Amino acid sequence: MEEKLQTLRDSAAMRWTALLLLALAMFCSYIFMDILSPIKDLMQSTRGWDSTAFGTMQGAETFLNVFVFFLIFAGIILDKMGVRFTAVLSGAVMLIGGLIKYYAVTEAFMGSGVEAWFNNHLNYIPGFQELGVAPFYEGMPASAKVAAVGFMIFGCGVEMAGITVSRGIVKWFKGRETALAMGSEMALARLGVATCMIFSPFFAKLGGNIDVSRSVAFGVVLLCIALMMFIVYFFMDKKLDAQTGEAEEKDDPFKVSDIGKILSSGGFWLVALLCVLYYSAIFPFQKYAVNMLQCNLTLTEADPNTFWGGSSVTIIQYLIMLAVAVCSFTSNFSKNKTAKVGLMVAAVVALVVYCWMGFMRGTAETIFAVFPLLAVAITPILGNYVDHKGKAASMLMIGSLLLIICHLTFAFILPQFKGSAAGGVIVAYLTILVLGASFSLVPAALWPSVPKLVDEKIIGSAYALIFWIQNIGLWLFPLLIGKVLDKTNTDIIDQMNQGLIDAETAAVSYDYTWPLVMLACLGVAALILGIILKAVDKKQHLGLEEPNIK
Repeated sequence: MEEKLQTLRDSAAMRWTALLLLALAMFCSYIFMDILSPIKDLMQSTRGWDSTAFGTMQGAETFLNVFVFFLIFAGIILDKMGVRFTAVLSGAVMLIGGLIKYYAVTEAFMGSGVEAWFNNHLNYIPGFQELGVAPFYEGMPASAKVAAVGFMIFGCGVEMAGITVSRGIVKWFKGRETALAMGSEMALARLGVATCMIFSPFFAKLGGNIDVSRSVAFGVVLLCIALMMFIVYFFMDKKLDAQTGEAEEKDDPFKVSDIGKILSSGGFWLVALLCVLYYSAIFPFQKYAVNMLQCNLTLTEADPNTFWGGSSVTIIQYLIMLAVAVCSFTSNFSKNKTAKVGLMVAAVVALVVYCWMGFMRGTAETIFAVFPLLAVAITPILGNYVDHKGKAASMLMIGSLLLIICHLTFAFILPQFKGSAAGGVIVAYLTILVLGASFSLVPAALWPSVPKLVDEKIIGSAYALIFWIQNIGLWLFPLLIGKVLDKTNTDIIDQMNQGLIDAETAAVSYDYTWPLVMLACLGVAALILGIILKAVDKKQHLGLEEPNIK
């Protein structure tokens, strides 16, 4: 019997180094994805983007993926060209899109010939306009149109990166800690959400002079770092293939007919629909969450001349946030019980300090920044549980139930604390933390289930199809939330148009009840599908409730 070949993949240090590179790249892309979300009010007051324009621009991220089927092509590219080529390509595409979006929100764009052209064109898109799915509309600010174009290109890159990272983790961790690896990658990547919420307003308001382009520039720099991470991964992956003799782009090439095999799987469709419902209730919400808190909480922003209103507190609070993440995350891997408990205690203390600082600063973005922190702590736990015990379908049901509770709390309970600064912030913190925890169930339970449903050689295409279906929701719901906000807040819009209130006041006066109810309904649908998936798994023995490591 031949001695087992020792490769980079057999080394735990190398496996987790590869994962770290992929996670850091996604961390940077997550920051750019939501870079304008915490400054929606500033986009309305400085660039004239109402909720419909903001939502249309945010939904544009997935437009090409959905309607030009770019994600399907991305999956084919991944299966034919391999992980490393597709990773670098995705990083380059993200950077190009980011640069276009940056130009759209700069002062240089305002009053330029490009602005004039976009004001007079792309107001009617034949076919798309009749179907009600056009990425532009008449009256949409030119800066929002160009930003949408850049965001479309970025969206192609980031979704390509998403399926590539998932495929890369399967390649490096198959038969090992797959769910733990996927959960850990998403936990680390989602720290990008907190980073964005803290630093996007920080850069926009730096020096007391508001300039939203500084926030986007910060995101573009991080996209450069993401590309560098993918390039380093390229060489690691190439060495692994040289050691194993694998050449996924040449052996057993992809055929279009393979898509039929994927689509014929009932389990695949249930997982895909669960994904679109779950993610549609989270990612679009993130884009409006800060503004929702601004409209529902009684916040008094700290005086810029004091410590709490200065720039140094931002850095201190971010470092404390990192302490929460690092302590809670590493506690999962500590073998020493005393050290494990100590790390968890340190994480809890740091989290309480962080929350107190957010309250003292009086800004909605620092409050919502706690969103991924509980997820960072429990995602590795959940991933490890799925690896060794299973129960992936059951976890998805629990996540859906928590999703419903959180959105209904935001819709009906949080507004009742309007006027109570401390009470409202406490309710907000607890609900946001639970929502983040529910979100952590998806990477830990759903993504590692896909390899159980399809053949290994078409995993890339399977992930691409799921991401494509998911992108339909990610395109539709930011747009729907914006439209519902404008339709259910006509009094606010009328008062602003009549000059009774200024744009700054209007931007923080919306009633978010109906958009939140709409998102809660997605959770209900996901819960029903989760129940069906568990029944199908039991009947067809798909193995979703079984552990990954046997």
